[in-house]
Amino acid sequence: MTITLSFADSAPIVEHHDPIESDPALSLSKVVDLTLEKYPDVTWLKSLEEEASAIAQRGDSWTAGSSQALLSFQEATSGTLHYIDGVVQVPLWNLGQRDAEQRLAQLSESNASSQATAVKLRVAGLVRNALWNIALADLSYEQAKIELAVTDQLLAKVQRRVELGDLSRADLLLAESESLQKRSVVTQAEAELMHARKRYSTVTQMVKIPSDFQEKLVALTEIQQNHPALVAINSLIERKQAELNTVKLVGSGQTNVAVGVNSDQFTGDERSNRTASFNIGVTVPFGGSAHLAPRVAAVNVELNKLFAEREQLHRDLEQTHHEAEHNLEVNRAELIIATKLQQVAEEHLKMNQSSFSAGEINLMDLLRIQSRTQQAVLNAKQRAITLQRDIALYNQAVGVLP
Repeated sequence: MTITLSFADSAPIVEHHDPIESDPALSLSKVVDLTLEKYPDVTWLKSLEEEASAIAQRGDSWTAGSSQALLSFQEATSGTLHYIDGVVQVPLWNLGQRDAEQRLAQLSESNASSQATAVKLRVAGLVRNALWNIALADLSYEQAKIELAVTDQLLAKVQRRVELGDLSRADLLLAESESLQKRSVVTQAEAELMHARKRYSTVTQMVKIPSDFQEKLVALTEIQQNHPALVAINSLIERKQAELNTVKLVGSGQTNVAVGVNSDQFTGDERSNRTASFNIGVTVPFGGSAHLAPRVAAVNVELNKLFAEREQLHRDLEQTHHEAEHNLEVNRAELIIATKLQQVAEEHLKMNQSSFSAGEINLMDLLRIQSRTQQAVLNAKQRAITLQRDIALYNQAVGVLP
């Protein structure tokens, strides 16, 4: 079934108007991509990429931290003796520490990519909901206008028969009341349509909508491990585990190598000795486990929180999938029933319209039958759109992008 939205709006009943333009060249996937470009999480995603790049730069360094240079000068109070010392101190990687840093950089880069895909799926869900809300609101608005037109036609017919004396003025007042009620329904339906359009433009930052955004139902019957949301949290867990490993490998601290030269020089006596020496030293930290333990514990807290979030996420995804699957089955069955009800109601209305023209039934009976028929028509159309929406929401539930 093809869902057609009407964008050639008649003059709005109220001044507030949110225009939407149909674009045949615009696809659902393109809308998602354009929305993602302006989505607030883009800044956060870029920062994840920058973080991965910074960690990679640190892992590629040959030293475990900043090197230090020391230059000192001493002079005796007599002014005849000078001491000059120069030292360069370089921190070294602990065993396996540099490899762990490089592993962390790789996982950080992978995590940034996984988070971007998860955000894109979330954006796709917002776009899907916004589009189908417009479709349902547009249907209600168009149906309300059709019902108003039918009611106005009946009002004109009743007015003529009142003038001819076939009907009483009470019937005319009843027809006018029905027309006013239908006009109120049109006003409310128009407002809901404008709200739906505004929600779409707020989410997408666009005023163009795809001409066709229906989807085919994917063949997946359960939540897969490659669901973007699961991949994202698993990637985050792997990154946090790698971070924990790098913290542990710091141990008591970094081993430092110090290389220096010093010079002792007497002045004022040509026979004095002038000496210069070269020295090297190694500083090995120890006994720092108590100071490292809080950092390890802090990362462990974050890691275990992620484990809990993953378990809860999996439960939520299973629940969402179950509801999407059930809604799909229910609406398939309901669409068949609603279509049959529409056919029966329309046939019944035709019979009673003829009866009213022949004076066999009164206006109240006709209006009641007409109202039931209009509701049956609206229900059938809504079920058709709802079924298409449920297909999109099922695809969203199993993690399939448009």
